[in-house]
Amino acid sequence: MDITYTDIIKIAVAFALGALLGLEREYRSKPAGFRTLIMITVGATVFTILSYRISSGTPDRIAANIITGIGFIGAGVIFKEGMKVSGMTTASTIWIAAAIGMAVGYGAYYLAAGVTVLVLIILMLLAKLETSFDKFHQVKFYKISFCVDDYTIDELEKNISQLGINFKKNNVLKSNNEVVVFYKIGANQNEYQLLDNYLMQTKAIMSFEV
Repeated sequence: MDITYTDIIKIAVAFALGALLGLEREYRSKPAGFRTLIMITVGATVFTILSYRISSGTPDRIAANIITGIGFIGAGVIFKEGMKVSGMTTASTIWIAAAIGMAVGYGAYYLAAGVTVLVLIILMLLAKLETSFDKFHQVKFYKISFCVDDYTIDELEKNISQLGINFKKNNVLKSNNEVVVFYKIGANQNEYQLLDNYLMQTKAIMSFEV
């Protein structure tokens, strides 16, 4: 099974497209960066080439397993930090990088290049638009704890309401003298700043987490 000139072209194209995606992720200091996305794109291309060489009758068998394998890699970059889940965009980028590599492996160069440009537009330009939307409205989950002898849930919710913030109580936990309340809150950037200042300045509040 010799390597052909076409194979070299495909690997080079996969390298270039993976590098473009990787540079954007590396610039934002994401878990899957320059080297990772290159290897994913090139790897998907090589597997796709091999799927034709090894299983000429059913080339989709190896290609289908690429998707399964990429799922495990994508899951590894998703992290839960307190009440916040991060890494979903990077995991999606890994998934689409594999798809681009498969497209290159099948020889669909224009499709692979077009999707790469589209992904870069989503990652670079739409991220700014998303940040602008967050200034007007964003949903966050708060975990607020206080001493039962110094404060009550009614007082807390009354003060949050006075800030003009919409909230929904999800859960309440009590351990000894400590009460922990979980809220789903929808507000704009200024309202979140007011809420955070209130929680930090209120002595009865033991801690809060977003």
